[in-house]
Amino acid sequence: MSSSSKRHSILPPVSAGPRPPVQFSSPLTIAESAVLTGSHTISISSESVIHPRARLDSLGGRITIGRRCIVHERSTVGAIGTEGPAKGADKAEGVTLGDYVTVEVAAAIEAGGTLIGEGTTVGVSVKVGAGAVVGRYCTLTPHTVVVAGEVIPDFTVIYSNGMRRTDRRGVTELRNKGQTRQIEVLRRMIPTNPAKFQT
Repeated sequence: MSSSSKRHSILPPVSAGPRPPVQFSSPLTIAESAVLTGSHTISISSESVIHPRARLDSLGGRITIGRRCIVHERSTVGAIGTEGPAKGADKAEGVTLGDYVTVEVAAAIEAGGTLIGEGTTVGVSVKVGAGAVVGRYCTLTPHTVVVAGEVIPDFTVIYSNGMRRTDRRGVTELRNKGQTRQIEVLRRMIPTNPAKFQT
């Protein structure tokens, strides 16, 4: 029986590619085991939280993450899609997340001029294709797909096999307050080391 108290992960080590240039605003919570890779700049605004094993890949273009965003574990922002960037998309434009965006576990947002609007929740295992534009305060429920180049209007909820409805309950301020509270808790729970990515 070993006396070592270190817990070993059952997950295989994540391969890291080239180190991207980064721009971080303080305060910021980014786990040491997050993976930042690519050749374009990755900008993360203040009070955002990047979970352990989250992957930000700027090979397909610049990544810009707004204020008070949460990127959960095993999610990928800036994935290289199989269809490539949408027609007419600037190749250097990767992914832009507005303020208060949540990207949940195992979600994939492809690079190629992709825009996720303020206050939007990208659910568990959601795929957002290259060049898609998702409006403000949308909810993409688990396992839904937004195809490359698709434009989703503000306040849209996508659920169950692509069905859609509009949600205008006027709870945007409440959603933002809830996000702020969640970030306060996560900042206490997740050890952060932004300096690791700035060297």
